[in-house]
Amino acid sequence: MPRNLPRIASLLGAVGAALAASACCIGPLVFALLGIGGAGSLLALEPYRPILTVLTLALLGVGFFFTYRRPSADDCGCEKPRVNRAGRWMLWGSTGLVLAALSFPSLVPYIF
Repeated sequence: MPRNLPRIASLLGAVGAALAASACCIGPLVFALLGIGGAGSLLALEPYRPILTVLTLALLGVGFFFTYRRPSADDCGCEKPRVNRAGRWMLWGSTGLVLAALSFPSLVPYIF
């Protein structure tokens, strides 16, 4: 198994779960702006929002664990493993995207 696979999977899972958690609020708005009708059916996802939010935060926690844990020399077969700066940037970018998606339903009354 590639060394970066758990970290990348947790990042993608966190972003996907955050988008699913906020799909009840973002989805109808985006579809209405695009002129696509029938997007109100996404409101059926509202009861699952707390579950998806917890899943999102758990997956981000896994991503932070795999990104910031102290790498051992056995992981890469070298004496001094390098720090994956691109992975850290992706993690923080994903965290920002997740926070924006999760906070969107709370900000809707102030935006509109």
